[in-house]
Amino acid sequence: MGLRIGIDVGGTKIEGVALAGSDEVGRIRVATPRDDYDATVEAISAVTKDLETRAGGRGSVGVGIPGTISPATGLVKNANSVWLIGRPLREDLAARLSRPVRIENDANCFAVSEAADGAAVGARVVFAVILGTGTGAGIVVDGEVLTGPNGLAGEWGHNPLPWADSEDQPGPSCYCGRRGCIETYLSGPGLSADHERRTGHRHAATEIIARAEEHEPEAEETLRRYQGRAARALASVINVLDPDVIVLGGGLSNIDSLYERLPRVWGTWVFAAGPDEVVRTRLVRARHGDSSGVRGAAWLWPDA
Repeated sequence: MGLRIGIDVGGTKIEGVALAGSDEVGRIRVATPRDDYDATVEAISAVTKDLETRAGGRGSVGVGIPGTISPATGLVKNANSVWLIGRPLREDLAARLSRPVRIENDANCFAVSEAADGAAVGARVVFAVILGTGTGAGIVVDGEVLTGPNGLAGEWGHNPLPWADSEDQPGPSCYCGRRGCIETYLSGPGLSADHERRTGHRHAATEIIARAEEHEPEAEETLRRYQGRAARALASVINVLDPDVIVLGGGLSNIDSLYERLPRVWGTWVFAAGPDEVVRTRLVRARHGDSSGVRGAAWLWPDA
């Protein structure tokens, strides 16, 4: 059985995992050399070789990054880890490791993981959402990640919130330069900012959720708005993609009420979901949690 190495490059840590089939046989975590491209390449290489030494073999290498590889130039673009932008990371790693390297956006890796041996295993079309510091998504069809000719498939968080009503206006400003992006409502900072705008109280998203569970009225109302917006945003995905499964990951995927509430109300906005129609798309929590990204990087080589 082949060995797969997966590397997840984050802003503060680089995590690596070695998989033999679906079994984890090694895991390493090191600090990311921030603002140093050459040191980051060296750190990824060192983690890969250390994992192979522990596993006793040579493996395929997949890497997840908080950005993407431009189909036009082959260089990194749209990366939160800005020192990677404009760099030929795939080619440099391939040269350093003396083998081909596959690189994908970290949300795509999350989607691949959950489709391969996670909560969406066996599903044909999977839409996997990360609700955390940001809001991103990945799409897997028949076991293959969908990227698109522009490398933008799954960039759901930077579309406008659909069917916006008076509670949603004016749309919050987004770092992308526009207003009212889905991410500005459904990310952890977006939830916190919405609560502060309405109540004047600044709390982290986790605290707001805890207060809502204790039936604090202001927090419950914030969570109600969040759930309604999430239902609308996902209904628009169902209208376009009609996935078999939607998987939620990231910190806000731990809101238990989402899995009952969203499927109960998103039919209001799903096209032709009348009283006699049932929306068959399933909403599930990620099986592998915070490990999905690094495991998905390993699964970028499904036939290894």
